[in-house]
Amino acid sequence: MSESTVTGVRGVSAASAFAGMRSVAPVRFRAGCPDCRGAFELAASALRLAIGASSRTTFYSFTCPDCGAAVRKPAGERIVELLTGGGVRTLRLH
Repeated sequence: MSESTVTGVRGVSAASAFAGMRSVAPVRFRAGCPDCRGAFELAASALRLAIGASSRTTFYSFTCPDCGAAVRKPAGERIVELLTGGGVRTLRLH
């Protein structure tokens, strides 16, 4: 099997397997700052998600682009799902 063939699929090259796929727009998340009340959109790279043993220790954080405040907000199951699905870096707390 050649290097350009998708592993586990005979006769299908990587180029043909991904033919027709378009690039995907980067994910943006809406957020707000409790200090300055600014509302903005952040790229996944601007957010951090910490997953702890309980809802009290599971949160996401970012730096407000308007005032520079460090913001930390609780993250329920749905928020965790959206952030991890959108490529936000995750830290598992023990």
